[in-house]
Amino acid sequence: MAVGNGNGKPPVLVILQLTGGNDYFNTVIPYNDEHYFDSRPSLQIPQDRVLKLDDDLGFHPAMGPMKDIYASGDMAVIHGIGYANSPRSHFRSMDIWHTCEPDKVGTEGWLGRALRELDPNGANPVTGVNIGQALPRALVAPGVSVASVADLSTYGLLTSIEQQQQRDQMLTRFANMYGPAVGTGQVMEYLGQTGLDALKGADILKVAPDKYESSVEYGATPIAKKLRDIAQIHTADVGTRVFYSDHGSFDTHAAQATTHAKLWQDVSEAVQDFWDDLREHDAHENVVMFMFSEFGRRVRDNGSGTDHGAAGVGFAIGPRVRGGMYSEYPETRPEALEQGDLVPNQDYRGVYTTILEDHLQLEAAPIVNGSFEAPKYLRTNGH
Repeated sequence: MAVGNGNGKPPVLVILQLTGGNDYFNTVIPYNDEHYFDSRPSLQIPQDRVLKLDDDLGFHPAMGPMKDIYASGDMAVIHGIGYANSPRSHFRSMDIWHTCEPDKVGTEGWLGRALRELDPNGANPVTGVNIGQALPRALVAPGVSVASVADLSTYGLLTSIEQQQQRDQMLTRFANMYGPAVGTGQVMEYLGQTGLDALKGADILKVAPDKYESSVEYGATPIAKKLRDIAQIHTADVGTRVFYSDHGSFDTHAAQATTHAKLWQDVSEAVQDFWDDLREHDAHENVVMFMFSEFGRRVRDNGSGTDHGAAGVGFAIGPRVRGGMYSEYPETRPEALEQGDLVPNQDYRGVYTTILEDHLQLEAAPIVNGSFEAPKYLRTNGH
């Protein structure tokens, strides 16, 4: 069972999903690598614009706030994340990340399993909270209720009829997303059997905005709004242990130069504001944020964008993070690529293992379906 960390409060996890396949090669740039410049005739970032992290790697120029967090020592950059035989399909790849089942269609989400361990009797209906329109499969497991809120600011103002409509829309969206993969009957049976209520815990959550004050001014972007909602719920002390949110789409097949820059500007600024907000409330010590995308993108650009790839990059942020680089940047030589992609060298389930064991204090193997090399990017129990 989980124990307190940092300031004596139970550990809290915030997941930020970069939906659509973030371009790893233009996010963490090997700015001295001739293969990078050869492969990106249209999308290369000039050396003098790269936000240099060390002698070899730097961030995209839109990631200024992320560089500041890295420089403070509160960020781990985890290279080459993925799994073997990437299908390069958004739906299948995201499903693999969500269920820890790369070889078959999984029925339980890894965080759903974690929530079942954290709150085995389902005593708190807001132990897990999703901020967004659809319920992520990562949070789904039989017997686990998750509160899902599209917009916290208007949530308390909804009538019971509107709440019911929003609930039905979320459940319908969930059934439409997962029905084709695991069978509509199985999905509907799950929804009925567990009595999943996407709006359960609403009465608890709607007090959060009233209790919240902050001098931090978040930007007017969707991801800023989501992270502000998470900050409001977290600082209201309602017992939420796992938060989930997403931003996208990072599916930049065309017009990538402007789209990717805007995406990272919005994410970077929102993440910085979120941590400033938590620090202002002295509510940051027990929080770890993890950011991932379902895959990276093709090494060679297609003229105005990039196509689906394999290896990606993850970021862990927070005062309990051992800042720095983890795993290895995949080889960029043309002959080292797989179908034109960077080859993963860090199994994503090992990255999850670190979160589960060193932060949430849970046994990881039953949750991620096995034992995997786990990079030690977190301090355990504050050490």
